[in-house]
Order: sequence, then structure tokens, then C-alpha cells
Amino acid sequence: MIIKQYGKKTKREARILRKKSGLSYKEISDRLGIAKSTAKLWCEDIKLNTKQRKRLYTKQIEILNKGPTSSHLRRKAEVEVILKNAEKEIDLPMNLESFKLAGAALYWAEGEKAKHFSIANSDPHLIKFMVSWLKDTLDVPPERIKAHLNIYPQQNESKLKKFWSEVTGVPLINFGKSFIKPKNKNYKKNTLYYGTIKIRISRGTDLKYRVFGWINAILKDSKLE
Repeated sequence: MIIKQYGKKTKREARILRKKSGLSYKEISDRLGIAKSTAKLWCEDIKLNTKQRKRLYTKQIEILNKGPTSSHLRRKAEVEVILKNAEKEIDLPMNLESFKLAGAALYWAEGEKAKHFSIANSDPHLIKFMVSWLKDTLDVPPERIKAHLNIYPQQNESKLKKFWSEVTGVPLINFGKSFIKPKNKNYKKNTLYYGTIKIRISRGTDLKYRVFGWINAILKDSKLE
């Protein structure tokens, strides 16, 4: 396979088009007669401003509207573009301070406020994030992380414990007794497949108030307290 070589001048022109004009990799490719992959390689470190991102987003939507005739498919494609562009607005890897505040905000929304230091949810990604957050920002040792499931009678408790253990890294020995919701007139057949898990920190009262302190700091900085 022959790899075409481009001069430094072409690379410089590509970077100028990306930085000053906010052109897409495809537009740079067409303008300079280079491969789209080459344009991306040369320019992917350049961050676009809000106006430039908006222009590319609008252009992508216009292209999508010329594609699938189904409104459902068009909307699905639009959402994918929105998600992809939004991901680029976050500087990664996340530093420790951002990680700390992200976890504090999630605990503020989903965590126990009155009694134990615990958080319950059915989303494996959220729970995995929070367990990692507990270990990395609060130095919670593994043996203090406990887990309890809230499931329905038709679900397999052993399989669900194994699933959540693999997701969280919490050993099965740290799982307490599951709460199995009894059937009644309000019994729902369309239950969550993995059930709900509660992650609880033993002897975690002081740590809970430490997180509340972080939340208070966020509120004060936002002029909300």
C-alpha cells in the first residue's frame, strides 16, 4: 500500500482552516485534496469555539435530514450527533477535583440523607462510578463497602448478586440479605432486570457529613446558600 506524503505547508493550511474557519475534517479534505483521516490526525487537538461547533452541528443535521426518510431514524441520528459533540466539550481525563464534585452531586441527588451513608440505584454505570468514587476520593477500604439488593420474586437472587459483584468489585461476602418485594395488587411484571442495589458504607456517618460539606461549598459558590 502506498502512503501519500504531504508537505508541511499543506499541514499548516489544514490547521489554519480548522482553527480559524472551524471547517470539518471532510471540508478540509475536500479543500486541500487530502485524506479525511489525515485532516483529523493533523487537527484533532484543535478545540473549536462555540460558534464553530454550532456551525458544524447545524451542517451535520442538514446532512442527516437529506438521509433517512423516517423521522424516527432522523431523530435517532440527530441525538447521536448531539451526544458525540457534547462528549467533546468535556476535558478528559477528568481531574480529581472534577471527579470529587461529580460524585458529590450524584450523592446529593440519589444518596441517603437522614441515616446511613448509602446510595441506591438500578443503573450499573452509576453504581460502578460511585463505588470507584468512594474508594478514590474518600479512601473507603473495600471491607467497609456493603451491598443489599431490592428485587422481585421471579428474579434469581444468586445471579443478580454475582452480576452486581462483578460490576462493583464488592465481594459476595459483603452482600447482606436482599429485600424481596412481595406480590400484591400493585405487583409489576415489567420489573428492572437487575433489580436495585444499595451501596452502604459501614461506620460512614462522618464521611457522609464530609460530602455534605462539599455540597455546601458548591451551593455557596453558586450563590444558592
